[in-house]
Amino acid sequence: MKVEISKDLEDLIPGYLDGIRKTIQDFKGFLENQDWDSLRVQGHRMKGSGGGYGFHFLTEKGKQIEDSAKDQNGESIKSAIDELDQYMESLEVVFVESEDW
Repeated sequence: MKVEISKDLEDLIPGYLDGIRKTIQDFKGFLENQDWDSLRVQGHRMKGSGGGYGFHFLTEKGKQIEDSAKDQNGESIKSAIDELDQYMESLEVVFVESEDW
């Protein structure tokens, strides 16, 4: 999955993506413990940050996790986590000049 990101954000992206990887691990623990509130909160945070950095898929999956946590739908959350794992494994970030972005 190739994602184009503004060169202006180049210094921020590695740290942001490290945080996302940690959040995905946190999601797994929260799901195992059926910690619906933490899933909801962290899903909401991912939903809010993803698009701002140009990672719209993260926004979409964050929303899915947030909404599914409200419904205590573990299957939907597990599906979103699996998709996030696959996305992060295949993610290729390409930095482009701001005017192109």
